[in-house]
Amino acid sequence: MSDAIDLITTAWQEARPDVDVSPMAVIGRITRLSRIFDREFTDFFRGHGLEFWEFDVLATLRRSGGDTGLTAGALNKAAMITSGAITNRIDRLAAKNLVERVPDPNDRRAIRVRLTPTGRTLVDDLLPLHVANEQRMLDDLPASDRAQLANLLRALGESLGDTALG
Repeated sequence: MSDAIDLITTAWQEARPDVDVSPMAVIGRITRLSRIFDREFTDFFRGHGLEFWEFDVLATLRRSGGDTGLTAGALNKAAMITSGAITNRIDRLAAKNLVERVPDPNDRRAIRVRLTPTGRTLVDDLLPLHVANEQRMLDDLPASDRAQLANLLRALGESLGDTALG
């Protein structure tokens, strides 16, 4: 069985046999899968009245924010986007009454972002459905292969600087 990446690498091997295009076999597949996952997540969350990025911010606050929430900087780091983008996202989620800005109890100069009760309920209701959707996308891959793939992707990410501390 072959896929689009097999066709691409074969074509390159014929056109440029002097160039080792084997990295394309990994990077091309990761890139294509990322686009497929993005499309699947976009469709799923739109069906629930959200954008994928909205759920991502809400889920980050739910799992890491506790009762006091997170600073915009902590949210920015978790989402790996610009500070301007996180401000825009917080504004949009606040307009939907899903998050609120509150004073930091330990630093009068700081503001924290936390889920509203509506936002918390939404995340709690959607999380099992989201995980089931992810499971559906992985159903054809045996559990042992999924575990191996997760370990390989972790190693690749770490080698590129994507660590819990990075």
